[in-house]
Amino acid sequence: MKSKIWKAMAASALVIGMAGAYAPAFAETQVNFTVAEYSSKTGPYYQEVAAAFEKENPDIKINIQVVPWDTLLQRLTTDIAGGQAPDISIVGTRWLVDFASQGIAEPVDSYMTPEFKATFIDTFMTPGVMDGKTMGLPVAASARAMLVNTELFEKAGATPPTNWKEFYEAATKLKALPDTFAFGMQGKEIETDAYFYYSLWTHGGDILKADGTSGLDTPEALEALTLYKKMIDEGLTQPSPTNYTREDIFNLFKQGKLGMVFTFPMLIPQIKAEAPNLKYKILPFPEGTAKATYGVTDTLMLFASSQVKAEAWKFIEFTYKDEWRTKFDHGEGLLPVTKNVAAEEYYTKDPDIAGFAAGLPYAKFAPTIANWEEIADTTVRMLQQVYLGEAQPADALKTAAAEINKIRGK
Repeated sequence: MKSKIWKAMAASALVIGMAGAYAPAFAETQVNFTVAEYSSKTGPYYQEVAAAFEKENPDIKINIQVVPWDTLLQRLTTDIAGGQAPDISIVGTRWLVDFASQGIAEPVDSYMTPEFKATFIDTFMTPGVMDGKTMGLPVAASARAMLVNTELFEKAGATPPTNWKEFYEAATKLKALPDTFAFGMQGKEIETDAYFYYSLWTHGGDILKADGTSGLDTPEALEALTLYKKMIDEGLTQPSPTNYTREDIFNLFKQGKLGMVFTFPMLIPQIKAEAPNLKYKILPFPEGTAKATYGVTDTLMLFASSQVKAEAWKFIEFTYKDEWRTKFDHGEGLLPVTKNVAAEEYYTKDPDIAGFAAGLPYAKFAPTIANWEEIADTTVRMLQQVYLGEAQPADALKTAAAEINKIRGK
């Protein structure tokens, strides 16, 4: 009898052993996350967040793909068309209305608890709400400002400007310095249009009129663009602005070759790391008839096509813990989108960040309208024609406005 029992136990053990050899310890779910690259720190940061999350959730694997901003929209468009859309992605908030209208973005209201929703600053949540539905969460925020190289200003005997007249006068003095340019003018790739909006808004104009038609065919837009063209023609910018991206302009400033540049907070950590001896000051944009800055948010979007929404949302909530948001915002030089991080002393005491945050009360945002990228591209092409001398400002603005109105169905 004992022999039969031992044989039965041995047989059972063999079956269990064989089953164990072929069965995985657990079923792992993969969440694909496309990350927009803000700087060289972005990829390593999100890898660190993913590793911490996976340690707490060993059944979920976070697959991170870091993509430069300049190619992100094309990458997402290709992946969506090919049925390979990620589960979550950082996107430009200006793209969100198209993603929402096409059913690509998943509304996240049903996933959010009241406590989680309350962590966000309302101002930055608003751009992601469409037709009463929250189509994405603010993942990054910034406001723009002017940086001046104080050492170059001293050498040129110039005074940091507060309005456009003083800006032009300072530029004429800075031009006399050797191996430097007075003002860095962006004319290529992403946000070339934004560089024009800084002037448009402060001259009292707007991207759209009250009736929804283009604001480019206005006296304010003409005054704003004429000033830029005059500065290019008089050599108050670097030569051939259409060859320079925003990164190219920022690199010139870090090298001490620019007197003035319009920029975002993310440039500050780069200066501290790459040009620690550079002397600079943060100032508001020059005023014309109005005060303005560009308020920008980026969005973390959940895709409607995702088959792992619950796991993806679990990771999303994890990334918004205070410790991770503090590390991200400080590391990238961004303004906080959550209330607890915004309450940190750093954002009121640090002169660099405070200089950018000071503009938030009068910040303007790009309109959340359909076909925004097509409208922005039309504006960029118009600007490039003017900068290259291929079109006069008045004619170019009227033509671009007509094209935009056609896109808008106005």
